[in-house]
Amino acid sequence: MVFSFSLSRFFPFLRWGRNLTEETVRADLLAGLTGAAIVLPQGVAFAAIAGMPPEYGLYASIVPAIIAALFGSSWHLVSGPTTAASIVMFSSLSALALPGSPEYISLAITLAFMVGVTQFAMGAVRLGALVNFISHSVIVGFTSGAALLIASKQIKIFLGLEIPVKEHFHESVVYLWEHWSAFYPMVTFVGFSALAVVIILRKKWPKFPGMIAALFVGGVVAAIFNFIFGADKTGIHMVGALPRQLPPLSMPDFSADVLQELAPLALAMTLFTLTEAVSIARSIALKTGQPIQGNQEFIGQGLSNIVGSFFSAYVATGSFNRSGANFEAGARSPLSAIFAGLLLIPLLMVVAPLTAYLPKAAVAGLLILVAWRIIDFAQIRKIFGADRKEAAIMAVTFLSTIFFKLEFAILFGVILSLLIYLRKTSRPRIMPRVPNPESKHRKFGSGVALPECPQFKMLRLDDSIYFGSVAHVGEMFRLYREHYPEQKHLLLLTKGVNQVDVGGAELLMAETRERRKMGGDLYLYRLKDSASKVLKDGGYLDFIGEDNIFDSKEEAIGKVFDRLDRDICSTCENRIFLECKTLEYKKPEGKGPQDKKPTKVKSTTTTTKRSSKKTSKTAAKKTTKKGAT
Repeated sequence: MVFSFSLSRFFPFLRWGRNLTEETVRADLLAGLTGAAIVLPQGVAFAAIAGMPPEYGLYASIVPAIIAALFGSSWHLVSGPTTAASIVMFSSLSALALPGSPEYISLAITLAFMVGVTQFAMGAVRLGALVNFISHSVIVGFTSGAALLIASKQIKIFLGLEIPVKEHFHESVVYLWEHWSAFYPMVTFVGFSALAVVIILRKKWPKFPGMIAALFVGGVVAAIFNFIFGADKTGIHMVGALPRQLPPLSMPDFSADVLQELAPLALAMTLFTLTEAVSIARSIALKTGQPIQGNQEFIGQGLSNIVGSFFSAYVATGSFNRSGANFEAGARSPLSAIFAGLLLIPLLMVVAPLTAYLPKAAVAGLLILVAWRIIDFAQIRKIFGADRKEAAIMAVTFLSTIFFKLEFAILFGVILSLLIYLRKTSRPRIMPRVPNPESKHRKFGSGVALPECPQFKMLRLDDSIYFGSVAHVGEMFRLYREHYPEQKHLLLLTKGVNQVDVGGAELLMAETRERRKMGGDLYLYRLKDSASKVLKDGGYLDFIGEDNIFDSKEEAIGKVFDRLDRDICSTCENRIFLECKTLEYKKPEGKGPQDKKPTKVKSTTTTTKRSSKKTSKTAAKKTTKKGAT
């Protein structure tokens, strides 16, 4: 059993492979066929962006996709070349070698190997938790921005415009605005025909492979237009015949000079590609409810690049285009990505010449539809309505994706998320608490409108006491000491405190010292084991005192009550504790009828007296046993 579990952990395909059904295999086969058909023209485009020969875009779409599906955790993530990764690689490697040259290809393959090793190492040492810093709002913002970028890259093809490669979204928009009148209507009609087919089939017959049918219909419409009017007038461009060649074996360059030269780029590409892959996986998982394991995804991506580098593949990562199309095509397991990679081989050998009749506009139309479906409008509305801070994080990530380099977009969102989180945790909520006299069981409530003990302050902390919050918590302690010097005893309700670091422990010890100087003390109630570890190991509890740590609210109040000044208790009119009823009330000297308590406090006290009559027997029993509140 243990051995089987270990195999499933390192080979996740053994786990999901046992649950495959005939219906799942059929659905994955159709989705894989759709993905293979879509990646044919895409692979060539990605290779051109990356400065690689056209066939290398297809090589990077075969082996990495299969390996990542076998060893990753996502059901729908498809790995391969992407626009962002291709742009980042081209901008860095073009300064070292001539794009398309043998030296450039060698550097690209070596870079893929280095990125894969780094990714695998991060997964092996379980650094997958790093992806937890990518908040839900960051994912929604990045997904929406990336979808818009995908659409902007395809709109020029959809309209038949020859737009130069633009790095930023706004540059493409400006160019489209200035040249919109030059579009070709028949090219756009071909794109719309493909869109119409896939939309109608999805609505009427959702199980039918609509994307493949859309590509076929688009090809037929394009062929008719070109036959009647001629390709020069229609402006319809075809994908063109692709090379019929299997991925050749390759070998990364392991020379020290090359490895040292590529090391900074490899680290940057690792962080970027992992963030992109996990973000895509999590964005699709939001729709399916599938849990994503960050460590396993790191391992899968790493192995895909390591193995791919020996089969002429450059850096691959999770693809928005292919993953979105895979999900929309009805994929149910990682088997769909494996089918897509395997089916790409016969397609490349047999069908590659037929891509000469596949219109680019039809492919662009399908990718625009995929981009539209990736945007989760319902989640966007929820975030804007739920939390302004989360909405700001989403908006910053979205705008960063559009206006800045894609590799920095998620980083901006993550940094903003951490800043907001740190600001929140650095100012933990501290609230006065007192027994509510109107509550039958004397539950604790806010001390703002309720009477308090003149000698005893109770405060609730709702977050960890660590180096980031020490300043704020310490300042609040000081203000309470200065404004309520008569309340010498302080009980901290620490149920909501999960962690106390060395800085927090030093603060608690300092507050204990100050309270004792005033003639009181510091007490802790419901201190968790995780929060008490540093206090115990560092010897701080020896100073605070084990007797000042309580697990029972009644015991804590009873212990503090025994230490209160009885002269003050005897003249106190608040009487908020049941223990107070055991003391005889003495009217303060010089107090006349005109010296009445405020209305709110008096009415509360009156209510307390009335309720105490009804529960006098029960209260007496509880008081006799252990002085309950």
